[in-house]
Amino acid sequence: MTGGKSKAGSRKADSKLAVKKQTKKEKKAAKDPNKPKRPSSAFFVFMEDFRKQYKEMHPKNKSVAAVGKAGGDQWKSLSEEEKAPFVAKAEKRKEEYERKMEAYNRKLAGGGDDESDKSKSEVNDDEDEEGSGEEEEDDD
Repeated sequence: MTGGKSKAGSRKADSKLAVKKQTKKEKKAAKDPNKPKRPSSAFFVFMEDFRKQYKEMHPKNKSVAAVGKAGGDQWKSLSEEEKAPFVAKAEKRKEEYERKMEAYNRKLAGGGDDESDKSKSEVNDDEDEEGSGEEEEDDD
């Protein structure tokens, strides 16, 4: 007789007592916004320049896929000598990324980066001195 009410009541109790299951997103660790971004590959360095050229030649084209396809075809047709400047830029970016990652990892480990800490404090000190100098001039 009280079957309808007991079912609804048990559902409410079950939902309160149920343990939340974590989704994949919740299980993942939150991304650190201060972590350096990975460097672009040689192809993506090439595409930066190619997109500009393609837009100049085809101003009415709005298709991202068309630009990507044309860029891919162009990249495949390039010889190793023609790809060399893009590969060199990508290598420079990779080296810079590795330096930034080392500094980032040291900072996480608690070692800190003395150079960046000094530069930050010097910038703040300079701003404080400039601000105090202006106040003194106003008082005179």
